[in-house]
Amino acid sequence: MADSYSKIQIHVVFAVKYRNALIHADWEEELYKYITGIVTAKGHKLLAINGMPDHIHIFIGLRPVEALSALVREIKKASTNFINQRGFIQHKFQWQEGYGSFSYAESQVKTVVNYILNQKEHHAVKKFNREFIEMLQEFGVEYTVEHLFKDAA
Repeated sequence: MADSYSKIQIHVVFAVKYRNALIHADWEEELYKYITGIVTAKGHKLLAINGMPDHIHIFIGLRPVEALSALVREIKKASTNFINQRGFIQHKFQWQEGYGSFSYAESQVKTVVNYILNQKEHHAVKKFNREFIEMLQEFGVEYTVEHLFKDAA
């Protein structure tokens, strides 16, 4: 076979450090556009992006030329610099260490996109911590609660 073919669709979730509600509505769209630029510049396809003041969801059509961990590391590093250089918040912005990633079949894409695009409505009834634990359980990911969320010391 001369070419390689793949369809890898990954839902990535990560939180603001200490899950502080720092992402404000007046600049979140600018942040999402910036992250979209990172993803597309690296040759991947952004399927959906949205979030809440304390976390973000990104649905990516991932090309297998780059490890997901490297892409997420670049997104978090570059977006942290972007937020801090723009002075969107008064103190230093940071993402929490780690992330969740979940793969989906083509038949699930519309459902996942709708879920991500409707984050504000979804979180009116379900908090992030509960949502993330449910995702881990749904996908059979082993975890320990004390390693999921870091609280401020």
